[in-house]
Amino acid sequence: MVVGRKNGRGMTATIIDGKSIAAELRGKVAADVARLKRDHGLTPGLAVVLVGQNPASEVYVRSKAKALVEAGMAPFDHKLPESTGEAELLALIDRLNADKAVSGILVQLPLPPQIDAQKVIAAIDPMKDVDGFHPVNVGRLSLGLPSLVPCTPYGCVMLAKTVKPSLAGLDALVIGRSNIVGKPVAQLLLAENATVTVAHSKTRDLAALARRADLLIAAIGKAEFVRGDWIKPGAIVIDVGINRIDGEGGKSRIVGDVAFGEAARVAGAITPVPGGVGPMTIACLMLNTLRAACALNGVKAASL
Repeated sequence: MVVGRKNGRGMTATIIDGKSIAAELRGKVAADVARLKRDHGLTPGLAVVLVGQNPASEVYVRSKAKALVEAGMAPFDHKLPESTGEAELLALIDRLNADKAVSGILVQLPLPPQIDAQKVIAAIDPMKDVDGFHPVNVGRLSLGLPSLVPCTPYGCVMLAKTVKPSLAGLDALVIGRSNIVGKPVAQLLLAENATVTVAHSKTRDLAALARRADLLIAAIGKAEFVRGDWIKPGAIVIDVGINRIDGEGGKSRIVGDVAFGEAARVAGAITPVPGGVGPMTIACLMLNTLRAACALNGVKAASL
């Protein structure tokens, strides 16, 4: 697997090329989808539900649909108006749970205020919960049992392992404790036998904690919050953040939660933003959909 590329301009870190790594994973998923079609007459299908017209969500949904088609899977898109009621959405979830053509269900967040997101997530069949947010999957992950795992944390760990295949014994720091990234990635790192610290807004002397970390995962949504002098020399840095800030000439640019230029002069390996974690999130969604299809149909999944 491609690990990354060296960067010049005084930067010593290997740049972890998420685009290449994700493309390789999507290729493996596509090959196994072809096997399922050939040997079992099975086509994995993903239902994506979008409520309202959030521009960022619409872009993301289009990216997912494109990746599904490229992998040979069936996309089932459901675009509902902003005014959709909770009962109407729950009724759709019930229909998708019962639909044998649908292997995975993903409800795009955030939802309008009239809808309880937790109630919707809990209504999804855990075996079709390709986001890994259902309480059953969260519980199984915390117990170290097989489960569908949230896609972004899954991708973070995969990226780190392209640099260091065994994370056992590493001192890992996760900055951020969200249910979407921080908590599940901490559980995944524990399963890899890393020693894990989870930092958050109440953490004291965060910079000192960061300087001890062999592996640092930043997921807090604060532009360039983690500075270069926080990074332990040679550490692996996985930047989950996607933040839009004003650039030169009034043009905005996308940056992560880590001050990339500073950190790249100290770290051993680092993900760029964009082009790091983002592509892996969609690739892992494809992988989760494939695994869900196999589990629902009693078919053995390939080891990817």
